[in-house]
Amino acid sequence: MIIWLILLVAIVAGIVWALRSSATGGATRRPPALDALEQRYARGEIERDEFLAKRADLGG
Repeated sequence: MIIWLILLVAIVAGIVWALRSSATGGATRRPPALDALEQRYARGEIERDEFLAKRADLGG
C-alpha cells in the first residue's frame, strides 16, 4: 500500500515539474546570440540594417 502511495506522489510530482518547466521555458528563453547581437548594436559596432538582418536570421 505504501509503495503505491509513493509511486502516486512521484507521478504527480513529475507531472507538476513538467508543466512548470514547459510553461516557463518556452516564453522566456532567448538565444544567447540575440543578446550578443543587441549588445553589439547598443555599443554601435553594427549599423541598424545589419542588426535587423541578423536579428531576422536568428528568428528574433
